[in-house]
Amino acid sequence: MNATLISKEKNDAKFTIAFAAEDFDKAVNDAYQANRGKFVVDGFRKGKAPRRLIEAKYGEGVFFEDAIDQLFQSGYPEALKELALTPVDRPNVEFGEEKLEKGKGFEVTVTVTCMPEVEVKDYKGIKIAKIEHPVTDEDVEKEIESVRKRNARLVVVDREAKSGDTVILDYAGFADGEQFEGGTAESQSLVLGSNQFIPGFEDQLIGAKAGSEVEVKVTFPEEYHAENLKGKDAVFKCKIHEVKEEELPELNDDFAVDVSDFDTMEEYRKDTREKLEKMAVEAVEYETKNAVIEKLYEATEIDIPEVMYRDQVDEMLREFAQQLSQQGLNLDMYCKYLGKDVEELKKELRPDAEKKVKTRLIVEAVAEAEKMEATKEDIEKELAAMADMYKMEVEKLRQMMGVDNFSYMMQDIKMRKAIDFLFENAVIE
Repeated sequence: MNATLISKEKNDAKFTIAFAAEDFDKAVNDAYQANRGKFVVDGFRKGKAPRRLIEAKYGEGVFFEDAIDQLFQSGYPEALKELALTPVDRPNVEFGEEKLEKGKGFEVTVTVTCMPEVEVKDYKGIKIAKIEHPVTDEDVEKEIESVRKRNARLVVVDREAKSGDTVILDYAGFADGEQFEGGTAESQSLVLGSNQFIPGFEDQLIGAKAGSEVEVKVTFPEEYHAENLKGKDAVFKCKIHEVKEEELPELNDDFAVDVSDFDTMEEYRKDTREKLEKMAVEAVEYETKNAVIEKLYEATEIDIPEVMYRDQVDEMLREFAQQLSQQGLNLDMYCKYLGKDVEELKKELRPDAEKKVKTRLIVEAVAEAEKMEATKEDIEKELAAMADMYKMEVEKLRQMMGVDNFSYMMQDIKMRKAIDFLFENAVIE
């Protein structure tokens, strides 16, 4: 096999692969050995007919297609390696005008879209405005109040309902004088002011008491998911069973004991502040890294093949479909609910896809320029973290990963190293 580059314009490479006569003859014989069981020749048991008799009956080129396929499957990757090309799409293959014959070699011309060449300049010393997230006393109290609310209990009250209360109610919905499907519930729990129901519904229950009956008049939004109710006026006949208010625990040492490993509020407040400060440091680092990459993104020009954008959109759509499936939905149901089709979703994903592709190429180029590698220590550390996350033994995880996943993991490590490098070499002003 011999590969010769004809041209490389922008991201499209054109080259020839020449296969020698002896290689072609061997591939034809291999194809005969692999496929002779498929042919029937009078006087011979199936799979036992000599090659010359099969070729005489079915034509000299009966094994050529399989032979060419075999040669290309091995020769194409070798040619890419020899010519230092990284394809991002399927190749287009053309044969010469010469007739294929035994005892003669042949040549194919290949055109393929390749990974773009990326030159990232001045990636060291990128200037970034300092990002700060100071933790205040107010932040600490807000976090404690959030925990306090999560530990609140609901108590029944004998008074009119107000915003923030929880009401237990039955309701039945009517449109055009007819009760409609899906508009009925019994002993439904509803927090007034949560905007859980359609606009206007919850406001009309404010002032109601346990035992009272209320007619709630609303208009369904034009974008409502049920076609038969879009933009329609409706009446909900409601019966209030209970009104409950939130009772918050007192902020004392008993509260600290209940919600933490500490005996006093003083200790609990100190721990809360330390945790918030740690989160703030992580947030600052994350935002600064993003700011560095954004600057590099804006300063770098890359001629990116259209196919890379399309593939990224398809990948994002697959990931989204998988997320929907975990919620018991599928892409068709989601599109129907929003009144869109898959092509519209793809258009919406396109800007993010473009940014993902370009950003990845930039970070990979930095990793390449700095000769970053995933060391054995890096890999073992990553495997240990993943095993801990999935509650598995490291060796079992290693066996399950396979070559492709292992390769992705190593690439991910290199990418993170490149991002850390950019962050460490940035100039914070």
